[in-house]
Amino acid sequence: MGTVTRRGFVAGSAAISLGAVAGVGGAATAADAATGFGPVTIRPSDPRYASLTGGYNYRFLGSPDYYRLAGSATQIEQAVGEALRAGRRLAVRSGGHCLEGFVNNPGVDAVIDLAEYNGVYFDATRNAFAVEAGATLGQVYDTLYRGWGVTVPGGVCPQVGVGGHISGGGYGALSRLFGLVVDHLAAVEVVVVGSDGTPRTVLATADPADPRHELWWAHTGGGGGNFGIVTRYWLRSPGASGTDPAALLPKPPATILFSQLSWPWSALTETAFTRLVGNFNRWHEANSAPGSPYASLFATLWLNHVKTGNPALTVQLDGTRSDAQKLLADFVAAITDGVGVTPVSSTGALPWLLAKNRLGFADFGAGVGKRVKNKSSYLRRGFDTRQLAAIHSHLTRTDYAGTSASILLASYGGAINAVAPTASAIPQRDSIIKAQYSVSWSDPAEDSVHIGWVRELYEDLFAATGGAPVSGDVSDGAYINYPDVDLADPDRNTSGVPWYTLYYKDNYARLQAVKRTWDPLDVFNHDLSVRPS
Repeated sequence: MGTVTRRGFVAGSAAISLGAVAGVGGAATAADAATGFGPVTIRPSDPRYASLTGGYNYRFLGSPDYYRLAGSATQIEQAVGEALRAGRRLAVRSGGHCLEGFVNNPGVDAVIDLAEYNGVYFDATRNAFAVEAGATLGQVYDTLYRGWGVTVPGGVCPQVGVGGHISGGGYGALSRLFGLVVDHLAAVEVVVVGSDGTPRTVLATADPADPRHELWWAHTGGGGGNFGIVTRYWLRSPGASGTDPAALLPKPPATILFSQLSWPWSALTETAFTRLVGNFNRWHEANSAPGSPYASLFATLWLNHVKTGNPALTVQLDGTRSDAQKLLADFVAAITDGVGVTPVSSTGALPWLLAKNRLGFADFGAGVGKRVKNKSSYLRRGFDTRQLAAIHSHLTRTDYAGTSASILLASYGGAINAVAPTASAIPQRDSIIKAQYSVSWSDPAEDSVHIGWVRELYEDLFAATGGAPVSGDVSDGAYINYPDVDLADPDRNTSGVPWYTLYYKDNYARLQAVKRTWDPLDVFNHDLSVRPS
């Protein structure tokens, strides 16, 4: 699918802070306007410019007229107005981890960078924690835990910006225990543009009586780049009471018990490999209901290509449980049962904050200039026999020379599945595993080789449903925070099911209504943005 060329704004759905809000209109607060940072404008002649052109995915490099670094909601609103008056197409980023070219795009004239608008603090006026859209997940975890002993169940990549992570749903190692981040979203502040072309900053809340409630709902998984620019989130768990901040968000386990295992490809037959993956899937089929004693258990099974590395498993759970050791041992026994290959393994325990950092994923894309292509799917139950054979076939291909190609199967379910599909914009609420299919490389001349590998894997895996994870017994669509423009390409997705149904299912029509109300000019758009009609 080609780049959107209509005039307006674009944004990455995975890692930047775009979305719609509703609530109280008007200017930002006086405290916000008094920020000590910015605005700062950086143009191509500035030596700082080159350091801002990249992101997580080096397939896409920016060359806008300028970068605007903003330090407040007021500055963001002003920047939007300036771009509109000049007829510039604008993109916005917080962490820069967009997996597609929604921000670093040849059609973008200006980028608002929110990295310096990154406060995390308790807001007594709203009795909730305020998180500014440029904060990273690592900042959020550190500040919430060190300050009040609480957290949110967000992702395991500490470098990701919250702007797009939350608006797309927000999912991580504690989600089976506490749900998605959006299940704790109390309010959201957004810069929107009305039918008169004038930007304004508004607030939307979780209160059903709020006349702008639908804009709040759109940010509970509707993805970034659709309705406006998110400037701040307010987080408080539903049902939390009182004014003590330490009682308003979940408390993570004080200690994390973990185990890491790997199986050498040289010893894995196809039968043994299939048994390993099948065991992982069957365990999640049996232990992913809300309230399961395994709710705190989060496991990632890395199915690496033979030239990338060995299949590897990391599992973690609440180490303070009296039965933690038994739960871990039983899980490992279930995964290794009948495989017939002894894994290399280690077990340990860490305080939660250290575990969050050490067991998280490295920011390999931005760190070493990798080019990346990702795809995703939800699993309602384990892959069938044909799919398991396809996975093994592609991971053991000798005609593919890539050294960074993997399938990641990650635990889902638990408290996530206690929420109704329409209660939030993210509708996948009965899955047990979230899968990510990824490849990375460095040489632009090899783009077709590596993108071809992951496309062939994905389309073979879902051959029975037109090359896409159409909702059914096994699959339930894809995750908008791992955007994949191939799903909007009828030559790649031949299922007849449109991309927006794969991501949003029956919630898409409601998101379109929000779009028509809060972005009537379709100012905020990108290749996978919600369409007004």
